[in-house]
Amino acid sequence: MTSNVLVITEYAENGFRKSSYEIASEGRRLADKLNTSMDAIVLGSGVLSAASGLKSYGADRILVCESAELANFDLDRFTSILFDIAINRRPKIILLGASIRDKQLATRLAAKLDAGLAMECTELALDGEKLIATRSMYGSKLIAKVAIEGSPQIATLRSNVFPTAIVEKTGAIEHLEIKLAASRLRMIEKKQNNCKLDLTEADVVVSGGRGMGGPDFSVLEELSTVLCGAVGATRSAVDEGWRPHSDQVGQTGKVVSPTLYIAVGISGAIQHIAGMGSSKCIVAINKDPEAPIFRYADYGLIGDLFDVVPAITKEVRNAVENK
Repeated sequence: MTSNVLVITEYAENGFRKSSYEIASEGRRLADKLNTSMDAIVLGSGVLSAASGLKSYGADRILVCESAELANFDLDRFTSILFDIAINRRPKIILLGASIRDKQLATRLAAKLDAGLAMECTELALDGEKLIATRSMYGSKLIAKVAIEGSPQIATLRSNVFPTAIVEKTGAIEHLEIKLAASRLRMIEKKQNNCKLDLTEADVVVSGGRGMGGPDFSVLEELSTVLCGAVGATRSAVDEGWRPHSDQVGQTGKVVSPTLYIAVGISGAIQHIAGMGSSKCIVAINKDPEAPIFRYADYGLIGDLFDVVPAITKEVRNAVENK
């Protein structure tokens, strides 16, 4: 059985990541243009009850690969399962998110399938049956349109860029028999990340840089809380030990595309811009009027961040309470 568009979802402990609905919606759009079907793959343990929800995002079939051995991400096993599905289904297009997990899977799959791959795409189009991907390159110094050669054509989609769309389809559940490959990994310890919201999926990101002057990011945490957002950091702040690497935004950290990005005490090095330059609205707060970040900002506030940020938090909180 063939399916011309195949999307690989990411199921977390409490449900699908937001990016899974985004890639399913984009997969549906491409499938409609190709006049073909779109299948969604779900891997994990205890995923069946949540899997049926993908029919609301355009899935004609939902391929469920369920096993207690898949409760934790295992690159070897997940890649082996997806490779077998791709060989049997022969899709023309495979879509994934751009999380750390999905980037690993995409590169492994592309190598094993000898397939073309475009990473961190911000737009997809079709030229006949050839996938044309728009993506930033060279630290966001240029935007390129690339044609993906061969079959299948694989692309990872940047979070918060592609809109979700409710398109009700049959969403027939198909349980796949899977062969678990021998794993070279052994779970020793699992530490839960206490972060409430993943940076790459947050609609609002408040980031701090060297201008914070130390590890106390409480003023940013308060602002992000009232805005229902997440806190990020520059590489310099992470290198100082002020924030964990999971909070790093930039070329060597996470790439984010929120609706609102607030850069606090951040100079605006090109490596940081590469990680947040596609944000829809950028607000910069810095006491240095010559800081390069102002060249990229839609709005700029010149002043001491420890005066400006609490004032903004107070006004936002008042606005929310009086709404």
